[in-house]
Amino acid sequence: MKSKIFAIVLLFLFIFYSCNTEKKQDMVKSEVKQEPKAVKDHGQAGVAAVEGEQLNALQVAKSIEDFSTLVVAIETAGVQDAVVNTGPLTILAPLNSAFAKLPEGTVETLLKPENKAKLAFILINHVAPANYPIKQLKKDAKKGRKLYVASGEYLVVEDKDGEIYIGGTKILKSVKVSNGWIHVIDDVLVPAE
Repeated sequence: MKSKIFAIVLLFLFIFYSCNTEKKQDMVKSEVKQEPKAVKDHGQAGVAAVEGEQLNALQVAKSIEDFSTLVVAIETAGVQDAVVNTGPLTILAPLNSAFAKLPEGTVETLLKPENKAKLAFILINHVAPANYPIKQLKKDAKKGRKLYVASGEYLVVEDKDGEIYIGGTKILKSVKVSNGWIHVIDDVLVPAE
């Protein structure tokens, strides 16, 4: 269950910035300064979108350049199938700039095979196993409710001057996908260990 949620979070992160997959991979390679292992899509993640059909979170993320780091993380952690799961899911998708804010060397370290479980845990901290459009999040903020995420953590939901913040980071944009919602954020929400 945790790995499915982790995969979903990663998928939503990639959805928000559209660009081709090759450009994303090249950008991540230059930022990370290492060649990520080629990962073949398998299972549900390998199913292509049908023309006219709404894209799932991973398909959206792969189409947006600003989610290239997130996509590489999802593939490295092996949680692709969880991100394309039927859902409903709400994914808090960090941009490449969010990963760049982490201490130097953090992303490279997390992408190492021996850190696969840790990376997956961080990713599932960005997935809520339910539909949370902005309208619902505003209601939750007004009532002082917290958002439960797949890592087992609860993130504070706040409405500050009409802008929604989750876990202290502002939602920059929201996108409806076939298996839920993606909320774009500019911080990586690292859970307490």
